[in-house]
Amino acid sequence: MHWITQAALGAIIGEMMMGRKLGKLALVWGALFGLVPELFELLVSPFLDTARELACGRGLGHSLIITGLGAWWAARGLEKVWKREKVSRSEAAFFVLAVWWAHVLVDGFTVEGVSFLWPVPGGRVAFGILHRTDFWFSGPLVVTAVWLACLPMEKPGKKRGRKTAPAPASKRRKLLAWGLGLSAGYALLAAGMQWRASAGFEADLARRGTKWVRRMESPTPFNIFLWRSVLDRGDEFQVGYRSVFEPADHPVRWTIYQKSTEAMAGVAELREMKTLAAATQGWWIARPHAKGAWIGDLRLPEARTWGSKKGMVDSRLASSWVVDATTKEDRLRRITPSAGTGGDYLERLLGRIFNNRDNWEANPRLAGVAGSLPEFLPVVE
Repeated sequence: MHWITQAALGAIIGEMMMGRKLGKLALVWGALFGLVPELFELLVSPFLDTARELACGRGLGHSLIITGLGAWWAARGLEKVWKREKVSRSEAAFFVLAVWWAHVLVDGFTVEGVSFLWPVPGGRVAFGILHRTDFWFSGPLVVTAVWLACLPMEKPGKKRGRKTAPAPASKRRKLLAWGLGLSAGYALLAAGMQWRASAGFEADLARRGTKWVRRMESPTPFNIFLWRSVLDRGDEFQVGYRSVFEPADHPVRWTIYQKSTEAMAGVAELREMKTLAAATQGWWIARPHAKGAWIGDLRLPEARTWGSKKGMVDSRLASSWVVDATTKEDRLRRITPSAGTGGDYLERLLGRIFNNRDNWEANPRLAGVAGSLPEFLPVVE
């Protein structure tokens, strides 16, 4: 849905800014430029190793410098292409910038965030209010873009003397307002749900007297009602879930993930490991591996499977890598995540939203660590 969302958003902005001059071609141009940041990074990725590709992800094509230079360069060509439609260079540049920055803003809504100051070192901007797969945010944009493509263009009002007759209410403008309004309203609602969930997590931690270095909250897939909190406590992370429908006094069940930084002793000074640590903003855990170390990213909600062992729930991190110190080639290898948990996960997720904890919680194990058996994880009830 990520690519589809960005294309639909770009098409809507194209219609809004250039529809009167370009007609339905504005949708096509908007969709194209809505995908340019991802396409740009995709085109350069074959020339980069895994670590450099990771460093450029959501940075190279999302930075203020690149988008500014790209809009200036693209406007020079678009001015010629749209000469017949009388589109000036400044109009073309503003259009390209608007589409690209909308793309960057939406990427910033997710927990992965964007490096908008790339190549300047620094943390990413990540609001964490939306999961990258959320049909409720993407749906209005996609439906609006498709509807606009099928809707006939409207003719301008007829002139009466020197004045133009008032045009009737534009169906296309109304549709634009509804599509953008629904998605923007959903994003605002998500920010409110994040605040409510965060307040619940903080109250639980205050009752326990738990101290932490930093904390982050993000939604689980497909919704904004069940939230996941990750605490950085120095030598360990704690992960807990909370529904916005839970009473304020309901305790959170925290699962403990030891960082185990000693597992990366042989790879800590490698460029690839430093790049990985920066790209994940330090939200990673390490485990021993025969060729170096296994590294897992805790920012994204883990895939959960039940039933592999009675009374257990296996958690597989959505993003993980093996840092291979034995090779002179690409030392970083991404682990392809499992296919997912399908209907069982969705059913349990829905139940957990409405406070059915029994079907969601179990004795946790960390699974999917390359070269290792599942690891039993302690919990704080």
